[in-house]
Amino acid sequence: MMRAIVITSPGGPEVLKVQEREMPRTSEGEVLIEVKAAGINRPDIFQRKGNYPAPPGVPDDIPGLEIAGIIKEVKEKTSRWKPGDRVCALLGGGGYAEYVTVPAGQCLPIPEGLDFTEAASLPETFFTVWTNVFDRASFKSGENVLVHGGTSGIGVAAIQMVKAMGGKAYTTAGSAEKCLFAEQIGAEKAVNYREEDFEKILMDATGNEGIDIILDMIGGDYTPKNINLLKTEGRMVMINAMKGKIAEVDLLKVMRKRLVITGSTLRARDHVFKQAIAEKLERNIWPFLADNTIKPIVHKTFPLENAAEAHALMESSNHIGKIVLTVG
Repeated sequence: MMRAIVITSPGGPEVLKVQEREMPRTSEGEVLIEVKAAGINRPDIFQRKGNYPAPPGVPDDIPGLEIAGIIKEVKEKTSRWKPGDRVCALLGGGGYAEYVTVPAGQCLPIPEGLDFTEAASLPETFFTVWTNVFDRASFKSGENVLVHGGTSGIGVAAIQMVKAMGGKAYTTAGSAEKCLFAEQIGAEKAVNYREEDFEKILMDATGNEGIDIILDMIGGDYTPKNINLLKTEGRMVMINAMKGKIAEVDLLKVMRKRLVITGSTLRARDHVFKQAIAEKLERNIWPFLADNTIKPIVHKTFPLENAAEAHALMESSNHIGKIVLTVG
């Protein structure tokens, strides 16, 4: 048996309770990991509220999309992994527990110098940024990238990844403190969206050139401003719609500027797709983590049994970077 954080019914943070569950069984192609830390992400909140069902084969009442820990068992004939290896991994769910199983290809080695807590903050956000900015939006060195929510887990990852890969990152955030932090980790300009018009400020900041790629998790009334900011041949990638899924789009501007508007979700994609992202991250981004060019940003940790407090902090938005559960 193992301990896990279980969603006892859809609702607020208080529905998260520690329960005992059977250890997961490892299938062919998977590894069993003893979890040392688990990252918290917005989709965990949506799942707790009953709005984000788990994909087939994944526990529907245990949240958690990323972990770090120690491999205990390997069931893959040609695996690079062996028991005792320290890894972090992207999951379909079930991460708030003492043990998880995951396809071997979704694991990555913990970069040199990082502890389990730091490593657990990486997979969900780094996989998401890579597949959307670098794959879907076809980022090229030298391009301008606007990342909304610059001090979220996604934001702090995207700013650093874009800068490390030779681009210029711009962002929005909700306070002067958050804007300052975003600029300290590499943003060219951070705009306080509560007090300033990000469209005007960023157009000025780019010398009226505008933005090549926008990574947007806001939607709603941000959309017309995003369209205005995009350069000719610009690309906008949607990964959430926190201000609403319905937006006004000037189709003539889309046609005239030859814009690409796209989006994606990651959780339901198959293990082959996720393994391909893992391979690109290890090749292109993991060296920047090893030499401290890119740094994990962990705001606060909570023990596993205090998952409800961690969720409450995330919903308050009074954090910068990642929130992580420690296990054991």
